[in-house]
Amino acid sequence: MNAPALTFSEDQAEAWDRVAAELFLSGIDLASGEVLPREEGKPSVLAVVGKAGSGKTMLLASLTKSLVAAGVEVVSGDYEGKKRKDRRTLAVLAPTNKAASVLRLRGVPATTIHRILYTPVYDPEYERIAEWLAGNGERPVVEGLTDISLDRALAFYQTVASIPGALAAAGLKGSDFIKGWKRREEPLDVGFIDESSMLDERALDDLREIFPTLVLFGDPAQLAPVGLSGEMVFDRLGDSRRLVLSRIHRQTQDNPILDLAHALGDEALRFDQFERMVEDISARDGRVVMAERVDADLMSRSPVLVWRNATRIRLISAFRGAFGAPEDALLPGEPLICDGIELPLKHRKKRIDLEARGLIKGAQVIYLGPGSKDGFAKLHVVGAEEPQVSAASIIKIEKPDEEEPFIPAAAKMGAAFLHGAAVTIHKAQGSQWEDVQVFAPDIYAAAQAGRSEAGVPLWKRLAYVAITRASTRLLWVTRYRLGKPKGELGISDLKKGPAALVLQPEALPEGE
Repeated sequence: MNAPALTFSEDQAEAWDRVAAELFLSGIDLASGEVLPREEGKPSVLAVVGKAGSGKTMLLASLTKSLVAAGVEVVSGDYEGKKRKDRRTLAVLAPTNKAASVLRLRGVPATTIHRILYTPVYDPEYERIAEWLAGNGERPVVEGLTDISLDRALAFYQTVASIPGALAAAGLKGSDFIKGWKRREEPLDVGFIDESSMLDERALDDLREIFPTLVLFGDPAQLAPVGLSGEMVFDRLGDSRRLVLSRIHRQTQDNPILDLAHALGDEALRFDQFERMVEDISARDGRVVMAERVDADLMSRSPVLVWRNATRIRLISAFRGAFGAPEDALLPGEPLICDGIELPLKHRKKRIDLEARGLIKGAQVIYLGPGSKDGFAKLHVVGAEEPQVSAASIIKIEKPDEEEPFIPAAAKMGAAFLHGAAVTIHKAQGSQWEDVQVFAPDIYAAAQAGRSEAGVPLWKRLAYVAITRASTRLLWVTRYRLGKPKGELGISDLKKGPAALVLQPEALPEGE
């Protein structure tokens, strides 16, 4: 089993062969393209780990392409065909919408882990259309849908294998056909998990229940989830189950941002030496900028990355003041971060509704305006395939030196949000933006604190995660200053998408 004819490094090619061998044992032969029905056997978990630029995403994309070419069906979360004995499936997953959207922009059909854990219950009409589009059913006759619309949907699907996209081409919304959500009970087959450094043990256990063959892709230099003492879930696998990509792929060698990231691996490097390195690179390459103040305009779509919570709150307050945001309301265009779902256990179905729509902890959201009901907000979920939602919301705006946050929108229960103009580096993991601002005084404070995580100075881990969030340009902010915005906040730049179903928790009895 040899790797495809791509510009793989030796360790990438070795990892490709090792994953292919694992798939072969499960009945999927990438060399011959032969796919056999899955037999019951021992579940397997492999991990492909490497620092930024080592080619993890390239390897994931290549393996995905080879699996599809062999006849393995991709389960994307928007629709699953009827189960067949000989059917083999692949799901490419990421912890957040933003991380999944980064993969989709690279041509990999990814969705979120939550979107696979919780599956939609569809109207029978939707299933008839979907089965026909996928080539597994007869052409349907649907009231209100003309032959021209069906032909348009089929033409779209034959170009891009997306059921929601095909329905949109026919003038319909997939969300109109969703009657509810349920926790997945039936297992799938092969799972590729990107950004697996963000997983905790519980998430890994959930994935193991669903996928007999699991391949984790992750960066060992990132920050471990809270509670794992600096360990990643793949650190607990045996050496034979971890495939390490140590070489930097040649396509990334002329990247000053990655040069800085990998310089942090030098054990002798001090913070002051690193900052001089940033300054030297910025003098000759525009992709790295030494900035004396935070760019307020960038904060609306790309948060400033900080270490300390107090810094985050002060920057958010300065951001809102710079744009003239009122004390008692949000402006359309203000960024938010989902802080979880505030619902009692007996409302589990509504929690699933919210999470399946992308409102999971850490999701990036743009406020569009108030909803039609008290406590509701219209929101744009960044990275979601259907980004526009209206949801019962609890929005909290923290202020410097005040214990209680200001709450411009508050339903009795629903999705909770914090402001997103500044975000801690921990919460930024799994996300990527073209331009990233890193608040250097906080990195310096971490260096002065002298803390370590898994034997690595904390400031180096923080700096590594922060600067590798930038895909195009890194702004290393050196002062406690905020530049005046050049324009007003707005929402005209946001990708329009089909409006999702209104997400309204069931009413609670008084006193609960």
